[in-house]
Amino acid sequence: MTTRRHTDTGASPASQRYARLLKDFDFQLAASQEQRLEVYHLRHQVYCQEIGYTPPDGGAGELEVDPHDRHAVHCLLRHRRTGLAAGCFRLVFPDPIAPRASLRLPLQEYGGRSLTHAHLHPSRLPFHEICEVSRLATAREFRHHPVGYETLSADSPHEHFSDEERRLFPLITGAVFLATHALVELAGRRHIFAMMQPRLPRLLARSGFHFQLIGKPIELHGERSAYYIDNQVAEAEMQDDLRPFYRCIKDALSPQLAGALPPPVRIAIPS
Repeated sequence: MTTRRHTDTGASPASQRYARLLKDFDFQLAASQEQRLEVYHLRHQVYCQEIGYTPPDGGAGELEVDPHDRHAVHCLLRHRRTGLAAGCFRLVFPDPIAPRASLRLPLQEYGGRSLTHAHLHPSRLPFHEICEVSRLATAREFRHHPVGYETLSADSPHEHFSDEERRLFPLITGAVFLATHALVELAGRRHIFAMMQPRLPRLLARSGFHFQLIGKPIELHGERSAYYIDNQVAEAEMQDDLRPFYRCIKDALSPQLAGALPPPVRIAIPS
């Protein structure tokens, strides 16, 4: 296969925009309680205020938290100029104290009966190779449209961005997914599970990330289904234009990982 090469003046438009995005945004792994609270607050804004989800504790303190957060790594995407939290996700490792293999990951708890694939199932794969990507959220200031019933107010910080900055916003979802795959590789995992709405896997397939449907639809903050992807295959099939930015994101996350791992995982993952 011939790899496309671009000079600085002949780089593809997508490459140019991703290069600008990495200058404007910073990926940070939550190593402190203050950073984790910032992630939980952003999740509350998106999942509770916009989508209408009510967490088990009712969203006390305007935070969206669940028991799986204690065995997860949390990643925040921050807009450098404003300091605003633009997006987040968590990488959940299998629960080290789960009473049985059928409760290792969140999607098993929420949609275990919907998982129909004979082989691609968290309980049938090696414990130290599985993980789940969840709680992906983009702050409403960095979206053109709300995700639920709430609308953007006239005085929203969204109005404070330049047209050039706004043109980068559609890339945020793709950049966040690049970060999920980079984090999975750094953590030494291979098998990725996720509960997603159907449109998201179709969107990600355009960048070479081909998630496989492994379950029936369920109601979970909207209709969602379980999907799976082999991270090694995902890296091999990634579009060439994305590889430089994937490496940049991985380089940015690598020195942060040790300080962001939950205590049980510090022992499970070799340095």
